[in-house]
Amino acid sequence: MNTKEIMQIFEDNAYVRTGGSDQELRCAEYIREKCAQMGLKAQITPFPVDMATIQAAVLTVDGQEIPCKGYLCAGSGEVTAPFYYLRDTSPASLPQCKGKIVMIDGYLGYWKYRDLLENGAVGFVTYDGNINYADEDIDQRELRSYVSKGEKIPGVNINAKFAMELIRKGSKTATISLKQDEYVGESRNVILDMPGETEEYIILTAHYDSTSLSQGAYDNMTGAVGLLGIAESFVGKSHRYGLRFIWCGSEERGLLGAKAYCQDEEALKKVVLNINLDMIGCIMGNFIAVCSTEEALTHYIQYMGLEMGLGIRVSQDVYSSDSTPFADKGVPAVSFARISPPNTGTIHNRYDTMALVSGEQMAADIDFLVAFTQRMANAVCCPVKRVIPDSVKEKLDIYLCRKRDKNG
Repeated sequence: MNTKEIMQIFEDNAYVRTGGSDQELRCAEYIREKCAQMGLKAQITPFPVDMATIQAAVLTVDGQEIPCKGYLCAGSGEVTAPFYYLRDTSPASLPQCKGKIVMIDGYLGYWKYRDLLENGAVGFVTYDGNINYADEDIDQRELRSYVSKGEKIPGVNINAKFAMELIRKGSKTATISLKQDEYVGESRNVILDMPGETEEYIILTAHYDSTSLSQGAYDNMTGAVGLLGIAESFVGKSHRYGLRFIWCGSEERGLLGAKAYCQDEEALKKVVLNINLDMIGCIMGNFIAVCSTEEALTHYIQYMGLEMGLGIRVSQDVYSSDSTPFADKGVPAVSFARISPPNTGTIHNRYDTMALVSGEQMAADIDFLVAFTQRMANAVCCPVKRVIPDSVKEKLDIYLCRKRDKNG
């Protein structure tokens, strides 16, 4: 693909594509058609996801209604209680949640929600955005099923400007009223197979969904385009290892597409490597590779960067993307990304548009990824051992909420 074709794909998909939505399906069909134009047959594979439609969401604090969005899949009901801002999760602060509607900083992760439940909170408020931005956007968030485990208290999300004002005013009492319809819907993976000379294969992944406020150009239509570019480079060429390309749905909702695919553990036994793309091609920023593998791969990639004249920072770690479910099932996985510096690129909000992306940088990043994939696909024996080191396993346990991080 040339730079003009690359940027046309971004223009064609400049809309919100949340997991399980009609817009996500529209993009899946677009990807399938782009594969067909290359003479390749891709399939759309649905998988079940929890869905909800908010009928009403109201937050009232000291008699004043605060603009908000209700948490999807957080049940329905109304609660009035003292308002409490949880500044930290120390033993001095958590017990004060009892019987209160609690506002927290950051995302409502598994352990923070467990803390709220165990300490008797009756509702919760989160916030996002930036007090210095002109907008008053509010992200549509959800209480994920692996977080709630069926224990639901009502919650809403507000803009950071309103959150700061509530604390400045010393707010005392809050009411959350939430009504929604919850059901099971469908998200979709798009899967393309390019058979090789052996039954073993390499899986390449990138998610194509976005968050509720975002066109998701940088995060992660860039990765989706990268997969198309890699697939195109193999058209009409033989390769030793088979290649399976998966454009994953609902990554932004908790890596749901990759997790759904990885449920077939028997099929994963034939997978020698996962190559994941999540946020490449931005105008500014440095290229990185995160290896959930033996340490040797980090050196291999560093040497490739030197050989090809591409600066790259490589680490042995867990990356918050579709590579993680594969590594958790024992498949060596590496994620590639180009990380934009602060204030030159942002994600999960209205500012993630194609204005952040460079066609020339996309092409350069894809060239490196093609070269790496070709080396792996044509190796006499995949050089990456099928082993996940204990240090990486521990980080996977923390990321997947099986173990609590002692440092935070």
